[in-house]
Amino acid sequence: MDFNEGVIIPIDKPYRMSSFGALAHIRYVLSRRLGVKRVKMGHAGTLDPLATGVLLLCTGKATKQIDNLQAETKEYVAGLQLGATTASYDREHTVNFTYPTKQITRQKVEEVLRQFEGDIMQVPPEFSACKVDGKRAYLLMRKGRDVQLKAKPLHIDEIELLDFNPEEMTLSIRVVCGKGTYIRALARDIGQALDSGAFLTSLRRTRVGKYSVGEAVGFDEFPQWLEQVMNQD
Repeated sequence: MDFNEGVIIPIDKPYRMSSFGALAHIRYVLSRRLGVKRVKMGHAGTLDPLATGVLLLCTGKATKQIDNLQAETKEYVAGLQLGATTASYDREHTVNFTYPTKQITRQKVEEVLRQFEGDIMQVPPEFSACKVDGKRAYLLMRKGRDVQLKAKPLHIDEIELLDFNPEEMTLSIRVVCGKGTYIRALARDIGQALDSGAFLTSLRRTRVGKYSVGEAVGFDEFPQWLEQVMNQD
């Protein structure tokens, strides 16, 4: 593999690590192995720290493909807790409100999920990297500022209900979607559509375009993988 010429490396990003943190570590290991100061590298599509799964790292001239890779269809498996919300729509923040759930049945969940397939409008999370007057929304929120984000058009190809637990009021879904989709915001909107609340308890990106999590390099296994491909050359 010619990492300077350009390689796309699918990494399985660990839990509680930022996408940039994962990139920085992989770049450090790769740069040391190649004996260079700093390999040119970028990632195609940010994953939240609490999410795991496919993160595409591009080296060298392959960084020119980042925009095209970010536009690829993505697949996620997400866990949701119904009947409550958090400020960030996931477990980064504690529960701020609780809601009734007696009206929620499996049939109702399946009906609601179908409403989000196709072309929809979605308001991004306030705790996100979206910019407001040139500043990141999450930075403004952490300073106690009110943030108003506008709804954006996006496309969801498919939502499949994988599991529903009526006792715990939890569900698991598989989502196939286009660029710009916030699964945290989808959880929020599903809760509202159920006349309740919801937040994300887990998120795993299982595919980006043709790259699936099954072929991704484990983060901790990257040094061994690197040695193997270098020895093959």
